[in-house]
Order: sequence, then structure tokens, then C-alpha cells
Amino acid sequence: MDGYRAPLADIGFTLDHVAPLRTLTDLPAFPHADGETLAALLEEAGRFAAEVVAPTNRDGDREGARLEDGRVVTPASFHDAYARYVAAGWGAMQHPEQHGGGGFPLLAATAVKELITSANMAFSLNPLLTTGAVHLLTHHGSPEQQARYLPRMVTGEWSGTMNLTEPQAGSDVGAVTTRAEPTGDGRYRITGQKIYITYGDHDLSEQIVHLVLARLPDAPPGTKGISLFIVPKFLVADDGTLGARNDVEVVSLEHKLGIHASPTCVMAFGESEGGAIGELVGAPHDGMRQMFTMMNDARLGVGLQGLAIAERAAQHAEAYARERRQGRAPGAAPGEQSPLIDHPDVRRMLLETRAAIDAMRALCYENARALDLALHGADDAARREGQALADLLTPLSKSWCTDLGVELTSTALQVLGGMGYVEETGIAQHLRDARIAPIYEGTNGIQAIDLVLRKLPSEAGAMIDTLLDGLVPDALPESLADLAAPLAAARDVARDATRALRDRGEEPLDVLAGAHAYLRLLSTVLATGLVVRGVAHARAALDGGGPDAPDPDLLAARTLRARVLVTRLLPAVHGLAPVVAAGAGDLYALAPDAAGV
Repeated sequence: MDGYRAPLADIGFTLDHVAPLRTLTDLPAFPHADGETLAALLEEAGRFAAEVVAPTNRDGDREGARLEDGRVVTPASFHDAYARYVAAGWGAMQHPEQHGGGGFPLLAATAVKELITSANMAFSLNPLLTTGAVHLLTHHGSPEQQARYLPRMVTGEWSGTMNLTEPQAGSDVGAVTTRAEPTGDGRYRITGQKIYITYGDHDLSEQIVHLVLARLPDAPPGTKGISLFIVPKFLVADDGTLGARNDVEVVSLEHKLGIHASPTCVMAFGESEGGAIGELVGAPHDGMRQMFTMMNDARLGVGLQGLAIAERAAQHAEAYARERRQGRAPGAAPGEQSPLIDHPDVRRMLLETRAAIDAMRALCYENARALDLALHGADDAARREGQALADLLTPLSKSWCTDLGVELTSTALQVLGGMGYVEETGIAQHLRDARIAPIYEGTNGIQAIDLVLRKLPSEAGAMIDTLLDGLVPDALPESLADLAAPLAAARDVARDATRALRDRGEEPLDVLAGAHAYLRLLSTVLATGLVVRGVAHARAALDGGGPDAPDPDLLAARTLRARVLVTRLLPAVHGLAPVVAAGAGDLYALAPDAAGV
């Protein structure tokens, strides 16, 4: 019942009709990424996720990561799975071929990441951080740094981390105090402490490459005074061999609600030998801009976690609802117990969850496609358009999908009733694991602030108007024709909410007070539009008999779920609109120490 089945049909539908992979595979960057090759890759990735990674999920949760004699020990089942992950080259798919990567679109790699994350979220966090570190060094590292680190990071033989947060700073990265002192030979000695470092130490790879934010002696205050440094666990010789252990230690591991198998470390730099040896990436004081390259990659990956855990939990709930007999559903013969799935409220929970998962997958995959176009579009205009779309969708993917991931996983647990609340059935782990995602990589409140203060006034804000203009397809299939009016009404609500925030741009408190509701409203409208557009495209492909014509039964299911999305979930945007416009008056009506605050 707690097994995992790769949802290849739904992923294939999304890649064919919602976030079309064909818009990328004809680009000069991807001559080898044809549909047949990618279909075979996804089938093998699905098998690998289900047979190799998924069995480590319960083991990892029970055993957890632990600190022994100054080193982190990961669950026993992880070792073989990770070695096979590296040998298969799954982590290398999206990276440039010149560094040993597969050179495939991020969109295709995102589908593989979904499979691995659903199979075991705690396991997937190590590759997630390594991928982000590779992405950063590909864009900002010197040729020498790329040659030294990237080949073995691309394969996963070496892993990477992101070191931002400090005890006194939290999400306020501008308050970091870690120091970097020049040594006189082009290197630096790094001293300070970082917290919440995912896979800051582990025993799955021989080397860990820490990317660390720190301040040079002449650094100005705030984020403008932050530089970025490579601080490896083991020093690396010019020929690439590993040398002495660097002055980097694990102080402790956090005891967390979920993802027990993923070590969340408190890291100390320079506490034993006067400073960990590091090398500067790029120019001094440019670290925050560079780190955003990694953070934005990770934000899509975290949004994908919301989708992936919801998918895993939904499969669990669906299997239980088919097998478990309880009560008599309407129309059942007297004296018989009905499968749970025959009860209307259970059917509601399952269908609404499935419809929402379709929308989450649509948003995340379209986000990945936009990032591919931003890097590899056919011309400058296409690349600018791709970047504007990616800038807009990234905070939506990260925030909306992780909030929904928690909600949908909780709903899946509800299907099991009391059996869901006990640990024996395993679905409680999914809810515990899912809860971190709205906090990771900039809390969802920070994503909403980014959306309304940075993205709305920029080219990404203009992209909102473009997307809303094209939200309702020109021609809907007969089975969805009656949904045009509610979809258009929701589009108008989103337009009005966008206009209201733009008009209040000089009143930041009012804008920020409505930011969370606006992000949810806009995400719901845009993701629903993507789903409906995908079903319309699939119907046209089926009627035309084209090469990407979907299976008729799958199209019927997707059409039904699109209807559920429009009729049962989209109406929430009408209730969110007044929240967007409410302003900040009530939030600040009482003093901070008053009762009720």
C-alpha cells in the first residue's frame, strides 16, 4: 500500500501538452533530446525511483542520520542507492556536456527529480543541493575552479552545500558575520558558524564542496558586503587529488519534525586551526547575487517537493481507499461494507487532490521550461521572455506548491482516518516531511514579498498581463466549453487584484499585507489556465491524429480533473480578492504587546 508507482502517463501528458517539451528539443542546444530518447530515460528513471530509491524511505525515516565521532552517518540503505544513482548519471542530466553532464533540458531533468523526490524526499535533498552548487559554479566560477570541482560534482561523486544562515541572522542574510581574511597567497581563511546546512556532512560522497557566504575585512554592511567562497571539506591539489582535511567541523545535528534521514547540520568554520581555507568566487562583495543563482534553482526544486510528496501521499490514499471496506455507500446492497472510494466525501478528497496535483505539475514544469528558454532560446528576445516568465513563476512554484503540498498530504492522511495518524501505515511520514518545504529557501512569506515588491514592478510583472490575456483558450473542447466563463471570471479577478497592488505601490504596508493572498490567487488562476490549455491541446491532437495524440482514457481522466479544478478549487480566488485589497490597517491596530496579538 505504501509503494510508489512512477506517474509516467501524467508526466508524459504534461510534457506533451501543458509545458511542451517539443518547444525545446528543436533548439540547437538539445539536438540529442528527442522525444523517443527522453521517453526511454523517464521510463528507466521511474523504475529506478520505484525499485531502488523508494524502499529507502521508511528505513531512512526510522534510522535517521546521526553524528558519531565528529562525522555524520546516513542510513545504511542510502549507501547502495546513492552509489547506483551516481553510476546511472541521473544527477548529471541537465548539466553542460563540457563538464561531463548530459546536456538535457532542465524540463526533462525536472521530471526525473520529481520521481526521485517522491520516492524519498530526504534522499533527494543531497542531489538538489549539489545540482544548485554546480549551477552556480557553471555561471560564476573561474575556469580553474570549474575544472577543479565540476567534473566530480556533476557526476555526484562530490556533493555541494549552500551555507547562508547564521544563528543571529535567520532569513536576514545581510546580517551574516562569518569572516574571510586574505592569506596573502590568493586564498582566504574563513571563520564563523552556519546553521541549517542540509547535508553539511555525510558519508555518501568522498568530498563535500561548501559554498559559503562571508565578509571580507573591508566589506560594507548588509547584503552589498557579502562575498562567496568555495570551502571544500578536503583541500584539493592542482591535479585534483584530495589532500588534508580542511578546518570545517560539524557541531551538531538538528532534531527535526521530518526528513530524519537528511542531516541538517550546524557547521563551524575555522574553530580548530585558525580558519578554513577557501577561495573567492568571482568579484568581492558579489556573493549575494551569485548565491541567488543557486537559490533560484533550489526554489524550483523545493516547489517540486510539494508536488512530489503530494503525489506520493495521494497514491497511498488511493490504494487504501480501494482496499479498505467501511460503512455502506449510497446505493450499496444492505449488509455490505463498501470500499472507502465509493463514499462521496472520500471521492471528493481524492479527486480534488488529483486535480490540484495536475495544476502543481503544470506550474513547476512550465517554470522549468521557462528557465530552459532563458538560457537557450532561439534569440535574445526569446531568452528575455523566458527569463521574465521564469522570474515570475519561481516564487509561485516555490510558495504555492509547497503550501499545497502540506494541505494535500494532510488530506491524503485524512482518507485513512485514524490509520493515517498512526506511524505504522507510513503516510504520517509524508506529512512530517512535507512541512519543511514552505520554510526552505526563503519562507513562503518572503516569496510573496519578492513577488509584489520586486517582480510586479519589473518585466516579470508585465508577463502577468501577457499570461492573463492568453489564459482562456480561443477554442475549448465541447467537454470543457462551459468552463470558459468561470475561467474568464477568475482571470478578471486576477487582473483587478494585480491592478490594485500596482495602484498601492506607494503604500508598502498595504501591498505587503495582501502579498500572500495575491500569490495564492495568481498561482491558482495561472496554474488552472495551464491545465485547461493542456487538455484543449490534447483534445485537438487526438482529433487530428497527430504523433502526440494522448491515450483516450487518459484524456478523459484529465478532462474530468480539469473540470474539478475549475468548478471546485478555482472559486477560492473570489474569496482571496478582498484579502488582497484589505490593506494593513487591522494588522497594526493593536500594539505588539496588546492582548490578541
